[in-house]
Amino acid sequence: MKVASLLPPAVFYRMIEAHGEGALVDSFSFKRPSISERLVAGKALRKELPRSAQANYETRADRPDPVEIVLRQNATRVPKLVPVRNGRMLANPFAFLRGSAAIMASDLSTMPVSGKPVVACGDAHLKNFGVYASAERNLVFAINDYDEVYVGPWEWDLKRLATSAAVAAQSLGGDKAQCEHSARECVRSYREHIFQYAEMAYMRVWYDRIDERAVLDSLAPKARRIAYNTIDKIRHIRPLEKMTEKVNGRRRFIEHPPLIEHLSRSASGTPTKLFLDRLLRGYVDSMTFDRKVLFCRYQLVDFARKVVGVGSVGTRCWILLLQGADDEDPLFLQVKEAQESVLAPYVGIKLPFDHQGHRVVAGQRLIQGSPDIFLGWGQADDRFFYVRQLSELKGGAELEDLETLPDYCGLCGWALALAHAKSGDAATIAGYCGKSDALDDAIGKFAMSYAKQNEQDYDTFVKAKRAGRIKVSAEA
Repeated sequence: MKVASLLPPAVFYRMIEAHGEGALVDSFSFKRPSISERLVAGKALRKELPRSAQANYETRADRPDPVEIVLRQNATRVPKLVPVRNGRMLANPFAFLRGSAAIMASDLSTMPVSGKPVVACGDAHLKNFGVYASAERNLVFAINDYDEVYVGPWEWDLKRLATSAAVAAQSLGGDKAQCEHSARECVRSYREHIFQYAEMAYMRVWYDRIDERAVLDSLAPKARRIAYNTIDKIRHIRPLEKMTEKVNGRRRFIEHPPLIEHLSRSASGTPTKLFLDRLLRGYVDSMTFDRKVLFCRYQLVDFARKVVGVGSVGTRCWILLLQGADDEDPLFLQVKEAQESVLAPYVGIKLPFDHQGHRVVAGQRLIQGSPDIFLGWGQADDRFFYVRQLSELKGGAELEDLETLPDYCGLCGWALALAHAKSGDAATIAGYCGKSDALDDAIGKFAMSYAKQNEQDYDTFVKAKRAGRIKVSAEA
C-alpha cells in the first residue's frame, strides 16, 4: 500500500479542515467504530501488506544522490554555518543519520505502508528523545524535537527509530546480533504499548505521561542507575550560571563563535533588535491571553545566535534572556527557524497551517505529553519561527553504554507509541502490529539493511568532502 493510500486522511484531520459549521456538528453524530472493530480492521490490513513485507529494503536504481539532497537543504541555510553542519554530519555514521532525515524520508516514501496515518515526528531517532519538565515542572520522558512533524505513516517514525538504534549500537562496537537486538527493542516496546493504549479511554491516553517513576521502573538495574544519575544531573543544571556571565553588572550570554555569538544584524541584514521585536510581537499574538499576561512581565536583556543539533545546524536559531522581578528571575527562550517538514513532499496532504512555526507548535501540543507553556510562533525577515522555553530541566541519554542501550531503545519505543496513540488510531495500528514478534523481526531486518545504506551514504559524504563538493568547518 503506497503513501497515496493515506488519502483521504484520518478522521482527526478531516475534522480540522475548513468545513462549514453544520458539517462539523453533523460529524459528531456519526457512529464511531468500537475498539474491537478497529483491532479487526487493523489485522485485516495484513492481507494487503504482510508484516514480513516491512523488512524489505533495496537501493532503487533511480535513488537520488544523497549529497544533492543535503546540498539542497543547505541552500536555505546560513552560508557561514553550512560547513559546521557538514562537519557534524561527518563525525560518524550515527551523526550522519541524525542529519539526514531528508534522505531517509525520500527512501521511505517509495516503500509500502499499512495506510494508517498519525501525526509523525518525522525525525524519530534516539537522540530526539529525552527528559524535559512538564508545565507542572515534573520530569517526563518523550520526543523532544518536532521540527519535521507532519501527518504521515506510523511506520516511517518506527523504522527511523529502529534504524537509529541499530546504527547507535554499531557505533558502540556492537556486533550484528546486538545491533539488531537494539532495533527490535524499539519495535517490541512500541508494539506492546500501542496495544495498551488501544484499550485505554481516550482521556486516559491524552493525560498519560512517562514520568520519572515510570522511567526508572521500566529499566534493568544498571540502566536504572544511569537514568537516575542523568535525571539528578538535569535537576542541578543552572543555565543562568552555565550560559551567562556578568559584564558591567549586566547578564550576557557567554560567546563561543561561531556556535554562540552576539550579532548586530540578522542573516538578512535587519538590525537584530528590530528583527527580534517584530518576531516577538507576532509570537505574543500566537499565545493565549493568560500566557500573554505572564510573558509581558519580562524584559529582554540579551540575545545571541546559537548553533544547535546536527540536522538543524544552519537554520536561524536564537537564544533569548529575559528578566522578570529581578536578576535571579530569568526566562530563557529559544527562537528556532521552522522550514518545510522533510515529510511534506511525500504524503500528498496539505496541513491547515500557512505558518511553518504554527505547524511545529500544533504538532508538539498534540503529541507531546505536557507541552511548554511558552510554545508559540512568529515571523520576521519573511521567515517562519517557533519559540519554546530553553528549560534547565531538560536532557537526554549519552548513548555510551552498549549493555544498557536496548533498555533505552525500549523507552523510546514506548514514547513513540504514546505520541502516535494521541494523534492516530491506536487500535487499528495495534491490530496490524499484532501480539507476536513478527513485526519486531521485520523492522529489525529493515533497520539492519538501512544501517548499511546509511553507512554507504556516509562514505559518499566523506568522498564529497575530499572532492570539494562540500566544505567542512573546524568549529563543528
